[in-house]
Amino acid sequence: MTASFSTFTIALLLQSAATPVAVPTAPLSPVAHPDIWPTANARPVRDLKVEARIDAILKRMSVEDKIGQLIQVDIASIEPSDLRTYKLGSILNGGNAGPHGNDLAPPVEWLKLADDFYDASMARSDGRPAIPVIWGTDAVHGNNNIPGATLFPHNIGLGAARDRDLMREIGHVTAIETAAAGIDWTFAPTLAVVRDDRWGRTYESYSEEPTIQADYAGAVIEGVQGKVGTKEFLAPDRVIATTKHFLGDGGTGGRDQGDTKVP
Repeated sequence: MTASFSTFTIALLLQSAATPVAVPTAPLSPVAHPDIWPTANARPVRDLKVEARIDAILKRMSVEDKIGQLIQVDIASIEPSDLRTYKLGSILNGGNAGPHGNDLAPPVEWLKLADDFYDASMARSDGRPAIPVIWGTDAVHGNNNIPGATLFPHNIGLGAARDRDLMREIGHVTAIETAAAGIDWTFAPTLAVVRDDRWGRTYESYSEEPTIQADYAGAVIEGVQGKVGTKEFLAPDRVIATTKHFLGDGGTGGRDQGDTKVP
């Protein structure tokens, strides 16, 4: 039986090899149905005084300063004293990174390190502008990096709640406990639309139904940052939000990275 099976398999492979493979005769177009994309009506709010201040700062910055603003370094690879030489734009605490290698450090140590980084970034004696470093973290469902912080269900559970007002409150609580640790910026909310349960980050998605993400996005951002145009916007108990990861996140066919097919 084994010999017969092997002979059949070899014959099948030879037949397959002899079968011509269809090759596209024309290159694929990089344009993906632009006629079905929604029209964006949002217009950025530009403050002329702020724009003038930015222009003035840029004129005083060196090339090294400008490049530094584009760089983000993990706190596991940098000390506050480094910022006295290298004027970097931002730092982050990646997975298992904590103050001086201790990811279980209490909140007071996180705050002390944040102050040290800030002070070093503002130390300048060459006449060029001092730009404060900002610290980003993955506070996706609470500031889960800090011992004792409130830990909310992950996004797959929050999506099942179908409650945008609750999401706004969760965003605010997360901002309070992130700001209390001296951190300015959270890499949240995650707006991935999971399309395949084999994807290893399915739990980071609120739903496979994009209307849930659309309903939640503004509420979470408003909870984290505060409402634009009010006194609560980026107040001391708020931090900067970031929608992530990228257009099509969650649709890579069960793999962490790859091409997304958008119908």
